[in-house]
Amino acid sequence: MAQASGQTVPFLILKEGTKRTLGKEAYDVNIAAAKVLSEVLKTSLGPRGLDKMLVDSLGDVTITGDGATILKEMEINHPAAKMLVEVAKAQDSEVGDGTTTVVVLAGELLKKAEELLLQNVHPTTIIDGYRKALEFVIKEMDEMAIKLGEKDYETLKKVIMTSMYSKAISEYKERLADLALQACLQVAEQVNGETRINIDYIKLEKRKGKSLDETELIKGLVIDKEVVHPGMPKLVRNAKIAVLNAPLEIEKPEISSKISITSPEQMKSFLDEETKILAKMVDKLASVGANVLICQKGIDDTAQFLLKKKNILAVRRVKESDMEKIARATGARIITDIEDIKPEDLGFAELVEERKVGEEKMLFIEGCKNPKAVTILIRGGSELIVDEAERALKDALHVCKNALEKRKLFPGGGAIEASLALKVRDFAKGLPSKEQLAAMKFAEALEVIPSILAETAGMDPIDSIVKLRAMHSEGKYYYGINVLDGSIEDMAKLGILDPANVKLQAIRAATEAAIMILRIDDIISAAPSKPEKGKREGGEETPPPGEF
Repeated sequence: MAQASGQTVPFLILKEGTKRTLGKEAYDVNIAAAKVLSEVLKTSLGPRGLDKMLVDSLGDVTITGDGATILKEMEINHPAAKMLVEVAKAQDSEVGDGTTTVVVLAGELLKKAEELLLQNVHPTTIIDGYRKALEFVIKEMDEMAIKLGEKDYETLKKVIMTSMYSKAISEYKERLADLALQACLQVAEQVNGETRINIDYIKLEKRKGKSLDETELIKGLVIDKEVVHPGMPKLVRNAKIAVLNAPLEIEKPEISSKISITSPEQMKSFLDEETKILAKMVDKLASVGANVLICQKGIDDTAQFLLKKKNILAVRRVKESDMEKIARATGARIITDIEDIKPEDLGFAELVEERKVGEEKMLFIEGCKNPKAVTILIRGGSELIVDEAERALKDALHVCKNALEKRKLFPGGGAIEASLALKVRDFAKGLPSKEQLAAMKFAEALEVIPSILAETAGMDPIDSIVKLRAMHSEGKYYYGINVLDGSIEDMAKLGILDPANVKLQAIRAATEAAIMILRIDDIISAAPSKPEKGKREGGEETPPPGEF
């Protein structure tokens, strides 16, 4: 407001139509959105979690219990809910698992914060309490971790299987876990005494047909390409592979140019010269011993014919990412100029073969000596099954990578959350009064994970939490919810284990997301833009649909 001539004159600083929500109403709106998103996902948590059917605007159906996929397919508009989706995406890209846990835990932390807001506890005090509780939890988790042995592959396999209990294809978890473990061990490298795994070098190629049991690990590459010329060999043993990032064709000049031809002899001479250039390129390939050519660019018809005469198998237009994987798998060097190729630049594979998989032809490069890039060929009875198997394998590969690199594990089944809740309650007693309330609520929020696991398993959640608290107070820190037979058991003995950094990242990300939303006390929404009305010829407005 402004004063003028003794009168109060109103003035606007925001654009007309802008909506503003502040104070308690802003907290209520944001927390409500986070709670709704959390409620959607919580029934899909754990091995007994249920699936969601997602139908997009085109009518395509996705059936999954994978949190990352559910959030990706849902069309979310509320800004606070979008923030949680972004946090979940960061969790997925960082550690590849725990997306459902992040959203459920963040929603519960905000629900508990709402209870304190109703008691007139200031948001800043709640934030301070949550931050102190989080710092304490991070220290405790480091001390509570179970160490994974150097070559304890049995335990490692159990860790991978734990990540697949909640998937629709869980009956095949042992087979898929074994493939994921073999793939990770194959591409693992030692850097300064530490294990490093880049799962980008594990290619997941899916084709419907056959059964999930026939999913296989190819120690080499499978690419979605077929041999360029029907006269070329379809199978090459003891393959010497040239990987070329250049076209095998006559390149056009960069500037516009014309050639005047006045006789048929000149035309023939011109075409013969082109053929000579291509023949020289093909002869160079043959001279270094190459019998397979993988080309990222084009191969023209004349070059195809010349390669066929030299009995060289060739494929073209191969993706750059596949080129890099082929080079790593076969030991080849990617060549950018065919004149520079040497025998030592060639890769090796025992077998290169074009095969029909389902309804399409694919090129298999197998039997590489020590491939640092591999392929898992996923088979399944339908598109939905192979899609779900791909999602399960992605999670499994991330879990295996995390466990092998960090070598720290936590018991699953909500055991670590129940144990941390007990410790946070003791820690909270030493905090100032109102921060103590916030830390206590933090402990209650952690218990939502075992509570949901019990609920989805058909157990009484309150009774289960009471029993779990009693066991943890006796020092039985590895006890959690065994959802498969509805009991409370030692998760470490059952082999239900999670990588430490997945849990740590989930709790940290959920707390930071809750704090970020609690710091918002004012929402200023711009007015929606109005589409311009269409105009007919002559300047007349186009009538609305259904009106003339």
